[in-house]
Amino acid sequence: MKRIPLLGALASALALVLAHTSPVDASSHREAPAITEDPCVDCTDVYSFVSPDAPSKVTLIANYIPFEEPSGGPNYFKFSDTALYEIHIDNDGDAIEDITFQWKFTTTTKSSATFLYNTGAITYSAGGDTYTNLNVEQRYTLTRIDGPRRTGTETVLGTNILVAPNNVGTKSIPGGYAPLAAAAVKALPSGITCFAGPRDDPFYLNLGRAFDLVNIDPVIPGGTDALGAPLPSGPTKDDLAGFNCHTLALQIPITALTPGSTGTTAGATPTGATDPNAIIGVWSTASRRQVILNRLNGKDQYTGGAWVQVSRLGMPLVNEVVIPRADKDKWNNSEPKDDAQFLTYVQNPELAGILVSLFGITVPANPRADLVTVFLTGITGVNAKGVPCEYQRLNMLIAPTVGALNRMGVLPGDSLAAQLDGYPNGRRLGDDTIDISLRAVAGGYAFTAPTDIFPNNKLGDTVISNDLPFGATFPYLASPHDGVSRQHDNE
Repeated sequence: MKRIPLLGALASALALVLAHTSPVDASSHREAPAITEDPCVDCTDVYSFVSPDAPSKVTLIANYIPFEEPSGGPNYFKFSDTALYEIHIDNDGDAIEDITFQWKFTTTTKSSATFLYNTGAITYSAGGDTYTNLNVEQRYTLTRIDGPRRTGTETVLGTNILVAPNNVGTKSIPGGYAPLAAAAVKALPSGITCFAGPRDDPFYLNLGRAFDLVNIDPVIPGGTDALGAPLPSGPTKDDLAGFNCHTLALQIPITALTPGSTGTTAGATPTGATDPNAIIGVWSTASRRQVILNRLNGKDQYTGGAWVQVSRLGMPLVNEVVIPRADKDKWNNSEPKDDAQFLTYVQNPELAGILVSLFGITVPANPRADLVTVFLTGITGVNAKGVPCEYQRLNMLIAPTVGALNRMGVLPGDSLAAQLDGYPNGRRLGDDTIDISLRAVAGGYAFTAPTDIFPNNKLGDTVISNDLPFGATFPYLASPHDGVSRQHDNE
């Protein structure tokens, strides 16, 4: 089998992207300089899928704080009390939010006379709905907004909801972490279930080699689609193994997301997967106040003014490898309704040219209508709906897969049939978005039959699964690594 120096290609592509990175960018895993100074509002990934154990509901997940080291005490990690976290839903296809779920956090330090995050073994007290001996406790208000995110009708779904604590270690949490996380899963009167707190970062990628410029060690990219089968050769290190993130997760009845739904009223019931009412658009944002004033003598910051969007994420990797430096800052401050200004970058992808230069492969000709389908309109018969724009399109009436998961989602794998509930129809936790996106850019998929050949349809980073298995129930992500026994993949 021919060996393809994919990591060299990916490294070179990322080198060019990094060389064009704007200093005011804010998205994904530390891929922009400015956001490294404000990781609390750095959304690393968004996921949207029909809940496998509750197919009448949809799960929405937005993860924040990249490369969260589990042993990072004594303050550990938390959501920002001065930021606004949001997940937006467009249910009529006009690229404007119809529903926004909004989180506002408040942190309470029970004793400022100690440096300790917790003053004893952390347990959950159901009577007080609190974590015993947790010195730094965080809670939030969850609000639904119908209509424009800043002027629409607000419905408070829950107040004073506990955030799960950090997984400090077995001495601090002798009863195991799972009961503490379970206490942070709240069923609300609206029929929505919510969770906020640390989890294992579900994204997987051979990141170190990708960013080690000019690293062209030959590997066999992509490995195998056979579940559990080892890769033939080459590095398979998941550089996000052992790291956590902070998760916002919702499980929502489908009819609470369809046209006509409000904070208290169900919307249209889709008649089937071909009903346009079954398809929604999903993306996340994080915002900070326009004015931030640092004060003397240890006083808290003063914040004021309008909310300013500093982070946006929908489809993975778009801002990283599609949007060039000149518009990366504009992208993070933009909304889907204005995405026509970025159309040329999708139709004429820089990464495709790099793959051609390095591999000598043939890719579909520009302008790339196939990439517009994948990233901006959705796939006909699966999740196509509305005006072209960038966000995750999810068909809520395509049933979730039961059993073996094809990491390639809608793209057919070598040994598993395509699964229409997978990326880019929404995004499941196990979907291999790196390999899917590389093959899409190379034209190595069924929509572009002439280029659906080797090596175009075998590109990948050699990592084919997360370091920990996902859970069977909400919020599905694996428990966070603890600060004592955590181990990164390169240790």
